[in-house]
Amino acid sequence: MTRLVSILFLSIGFSVQGQTITLEQCYELAKKNYPLTRQRDLLTQVNDYTVSNIAKGNWPQLAINGQESYQSEVVKLPIPDGPKIPKNQYRVYGEINQPLTDFITTKRQQDVQQAQTLSQIQNLEVELYQMKERINQLYFGILLLNEQTAQNELYKKDIRNGINRMEAALANGVENNSSLNKMKAELLKAEQRDIDLLFSKKSFLEMLSLLINLPLGEQTVLQWPVDVEWTDSINRPELKYYDFRTMVLDQQSKLLNAKTIPRFSLFLQSGWGQPSPLNIVNGTLTGYYIGGVRLNWSINNFYTLKNERKIIDLNKEMLTTQRETFLLNTKQTLSKQNMEIEKLKQLLSKDNEIIELLASVKNTSADQLQQGVITSHDYLRDVNAEDLAKQNAMVHKVQLAMAQYNYKTTSGN
Repeated sequence: MTRLVSILFLSIGFSVQGQTITLEQCYELAKKNYPLTRQRDLLTQVNDYTVSNIAKGNWPQLAINGQESYQSEVVKLPIPDGPKIPKNQYRVYGEINQPLTDFITTKRQQDVQQAQTLSQIQNLEVELYQMKERINQLYFGILLLNEQTAQNELYKKDIRNGINRMEAALANGVENNSSLNKMKAELLKAEQRDIDLLFSKKSFLEMLSLLINLPLGEQTVLQWPVDVEWTDSINRPELKYYDFRTMVLDQQSKLLNAKTIPRFSLFLQSGWGQPSPLNIVNGTLTGYYIGGVRLNWSINNFYTLKNERKIIDLNKEMLTTQRETFLLNTKQTLSKQNMEIEKLKQLLSKDNEIIELLASVKNTSADQLQQGVITSHDYLRDVNAEDLAKQNAMVHKVQLAMAQYNYKTTSGN
């Protein structure tokens, strides 16, 4: 069985490394496999046990008590040869109380507990949502490295083309070995860059793999993100978190009202006492019982009720302020990101024109190099100029996609 599971896991790992993965899948996998996610189930279990314990407050309450005392003086009956009440007294009894009006308080306490748990779970969602920014950086970082690797291949192709033309010129006696060696050295530098890009990509893939708990290899294809649907609405999980915290305060306010009502309960007390608690003139150990309805109304709660309500109202005002501050900061970030997106779009439109012009210059230089009109230095300068323009275009392309998804992440859509 162990061998079968290992083979299955390895086959899944290899299949993933050869398949395409999307940015949305990375979001889901990271959220599913992040250790903090398991805390949601733990919070739910704690809530279930707590709510169950609160509900048991409505069950009959049983207490067993005992007492032994010695009194310096007892009642003396004015009866000759009457019973003597002992100064040393004993009492053992049990009492059962059945609350009648605690159901309201219990319900309010359960509502407070449920609201607190929802708030804690939503706070986890806020922390988990922040992982999207880390995933964006890694995912688009890998896409940029892929684009740079592809561009480096084109750059090496231009260098090889220059080497071939210089070898032809050398055969015709137009150029010398020194110029050819410069071109070959430039090709080696490009191959070094391939190594640097490869190891950078491996590092990014490894970090992304750890986040999503899935093996990613060099053959894994990261799909280019789809176009983002624009919306001005803000649907961040922080807003729900503020709503749940407000709900907690509302339930606490209702609990305050429940604590001020009178408490009625049924009770039954039974036991043994010497003398009898119900017949003090009976000095022997005697059983007894007593039952009825009990009223308990603590007016101490009224002393602090007004201040406690003010505290809740102030906490609500602070939550409102925090919510408004969050919305303001988020709108400012969205405005900045929107400007960045527009800037990158305009830069990209210029990049295409620049590349087209520099490509024409490079092609002319290649012909002039073979004819011996220009030197290898001049040709490399034109090749590098086009390469730099393409590099800028690729960077702007990836930056635009990342900026769009950062906008999407910031808005919560």
